[in-house]
Amino acid sequence: MAYLKEFDLSGKVAIVTGAGRGIGKDIALTFAEAGADIVSVARTEGQIEKTAEEVRALGQRCLPVPTDVTRIEQVQAMVQKALSEFGKIDILVNNAGVEIDKPIAPLPHLKLPPMTLEEWHRVMDTNVTAAFILCQAVGPHMIERRKGKVINITSGVVGRVGILYNTAYVASKGALALFTRKLAWEWARYRINVNAIGPGGVETEMAAPLFAPESKAFLEKILSQIPFHSFARPRDISLLAVYLASDASDFVTGQNIYVDGGYTGSG
Repeated sequence: MAYLKEFDLSGKVAIVTGAGRGIGKDIALTFAEAGADIVSVARTEGQIEKTAEEVRALGQRCLPVPTDVTRIEQVQAMVQKALSEFGKIDILVNNAGVEIDKPIAPLPHLKLPPMTLEEWHRVMDTNVTAAFILCQAVGPHMIERRKGKVINITSGVVGRVGILYNTAYVASKGALALFTRKLAWEWARYRINVNAIGPGGVETEMAAPLFAPESKAFLEKILSQIPFHSFARPRDISLLAVYLASDASDFVTGQNIYVDGGYTGSG
């Protein structure tokens, strides 16, 4: 059977944040399929323990570390645990994120209350500042080794195009996309690749309410704007992440690659 060694992650160690469910969990498991050992990170211990069990069932090692990625001291402690356990970090996936759908100011036609300053900071801290904290914690190790792969999860639907009443989330994902581009330049001389994946709609538990019978009309409106007329599977995102984490992407950096069924290219 033909085999492309450049896509093999055997011997690699990957930190994946938001690894307790959804896209983050699927990336962790797909990395394990490709041969990587995993540091699964999220705030909910039970979720990342379950991810760890599934990684181990695939024959790879996994260190679950409950971490609030917005807290510098917790991130630094997690990175030190990872280095103590595995001796190195090859891949960092910044996937943890939060979405709060509220308008910025009260709108007469909308009953939804406006976003509070605390909610704004929660979105920005989780979606943007956490990536800064994690890159700052892992960066010195990668710079010293003159190698590493950083993958940030942005958004195809909102990070580039945007939707109503989602200004904070849009701003955070747009900022993360630009953060990706400029950090790629900053670390290029050390042969560290920094890229981003912008998913569109993805079939995860977070999207489950859209598939309820009462949401049929709204779902159809969303699907009508996607040329493929469907949502992605988590694995569609994860297989691209494997490419960006592997030697196959050694000459790819500063890119935000959209996986959205053609949505961002259709308008």
